[in-house]
Amino acid sequence: MAEIGPATTTTTTIEINNLRFTYPGVDGQPPPGSTPLIENFCLSLNSGERCLLVGSNGAGKTTILKILGGKHMVDPQMVRVLGRSAFHDTALTSSGDLCYLGGEWRRDVAFAGFDVPIQMDVSAEKMIFGVSGIDPQRRAELIKVLDIDLSWRLHKASDGQRRRVQVCMGLLKPFKVLLLDEITVDLDVLARADLLKFLRKECEERGATIIYATHIFDGLEDWPSHIVYVAHGKLQISMPMEKVKEVHKLSLMRTVESWLRKERDEDRKRRKERKANGLPEFEKKAEGSNVIGEPARSAVRPLNNGWAGGRLHSTIAGEGNFLFSSNSVLRQ
Repeated sequence: MAEIGPATTTTTTIEINNLRFTYPGVDGQPPPGSTPLIENFCLSLNSGERCLLVGSNGAGKTTILKILGGKHMVDPQMVRVLGRSAFHDTALTSSGDLCYLGGEWRRDVAFAGFDVPIQMDVSAEKMIFGVSGIDPQRRAELIKVLDIDLSWRLHKASDGQRRRVQVCMGLLKPFKVLLLDEITVDLDVLARADLLKFLRKECEERGATIIYATHIFDGLEDWPSHIVYVAHGKLQISMPMEKVKEVHKLSLMRTVESWLRKERDEDRKRRKERKANGLPEFEKKAEGSNVIGEPARSAVRPLNNGWAGGRLHSTIAGEGNFLFSSNSVLRQ
């Protein structure tokens, strides 16, 4: 297990022990021949720590955050948040102690479109003040930090303005553990800087723990207390930010860039060697990828007769000698 380093307190808020996870098939079990997306992942964080989670696209960052957020079921002993099972103890999220902020306010409209912004003719004020049991002082501070105009109408607001309202509502309840997945991507420079300052104060004054996955490193040089680098679903580097600066003596962005370039070069070399040996270029179908390797190809099965509910796209796609009829029944 990779050690995070000396902590400011003795209270452990997040424990991940030998996490292993594979997205299930239609029967609830991992497809035959599939390779785990997350494997042998261990991590421990204490209260007051701010962890930056970095890695290339498809490395497993979002999956790890969703598992921590209780959105995917794993063995209770693999993931513990505040000493409780992230998935099985629903009081963690309902109480606000565990907060997950990720994705966008978007939805799929059946047989019409995907990722359609949630646009209602409702004001930001009605949404924010519609949450009951909130400390008025905290609500006012968040509105000021995110520079929200309470008269905004969501069906007329920009993506950045809608994101500010989303973040504000997600942070209204005081949290003990906060998981952020690219949540600042739509925010402008000022909103992002003020939000990061607010989050740092939450850790320093209330002892909250934050894991923040992002590809935007502007203004983050002194923000995280720890950094975790993930590649291919496995923990590669985990250390305090001070040690990272001592070892690499580069800016945060250049440090992460060097890790990702090395990873990419190794992947290219590995694929080249497999191709030279007559093996499939890819060993598995990566999450979100359209490339299917031999083990994953053997596990391709129609879902709902080949169509996802309320969508125009097939759940599986033909490649090579695989052909699909109009109702997506697989045949050669």
